[in-house]
Amino acid sequence: MRVFGRLSLFFFMVISLSCFISCRDSSPSTSVTLYAESDSSQFVNLTDVVPDVILEIRYFGSYNFVGTRIDGYELPVALLTRVAADSLRAVSDDLCRMGYRLKIYDAYRPQKAVDHFVRWASQVSDTLMKIYFYPDLDKSVLFKLDYICEKSGHTRGSTVDLTLFDMRTERDVDMGGTFDWFGPESHPDFCGNPDTGEYTGDNSASPTGRKITPEQFANRMILRNAMLRHGFSPMHSEWWHFTLTDEPFPDTYFTFTVKPL
Repeated sequence: MRVFGRLSLFFFMVISLSCFISCRDSSPSTSVTLYAESDSSQFVNLTDVVPDVILEIRYFGSYNFVGTRIDGYELPVALLTRVAADSLRAVSDDLCRMGYRLKIYDAYRPQKAVDHFVRWASQVSDTLMKIYFYPDLDKSVLFKLDYICEKSGHTRGSTVDLTLFDMRTERDVDMGGTFDWFGPESHPDFCGNPDTGEYTGDNSASPTGRKITPEQFANRMILRNAMLRHGFSPMHSEWWHFTLTDEPFPDTYFTFTVKPL
């Protein structure tokens, strides 16, 4: 078991006996979960390291798929591990030279926030935000399709949800879909091949025939390629979601709340 320095409280191990469902952004290879109860010593305020980022922390407000502030978000700040923040600074510097800034929707996410998502998903009658985030789905399938899970890579501290802001137009770059849209339209390979950057127009995965344009696909690739150049790995189902490949806490799910450090 790896031991990380400067942790103020002891770790305890919880062995998972298939009690956790498979998750689209959960830990990929381990059945051991380590909890660092309240230690944030290896984390930083993202804006201290990347001053050019714009924050739009969706889970602090009510415009998100739940429709209310999420547990664990005390203030609208973004926290990341030091190494992830340093890598994101390199991404930001690259994109600033191209005329863009990064807009952050979410970064570190405490376990209590994930627990809030799970409770909400279990309340199938609560569909307040369905029209905005999952109009093509019955809420009862969100667990089955891994849109809601009991573990999240965000809780390990080196995952970030983000988009691009165009400094010339002073608007968000058009990505052809909103953050946290539950559906194949959010997949990086929707209407194109992210490995080659080729737009194909193939929208066969969309249940209602939605489509994104060549420009919208190209915009997604600008963000994706910048993140990949600086050590982040993409998620197969969300164009906005990236995790530092060499994340420092691959087996640790933190619980401290989101507030300035």
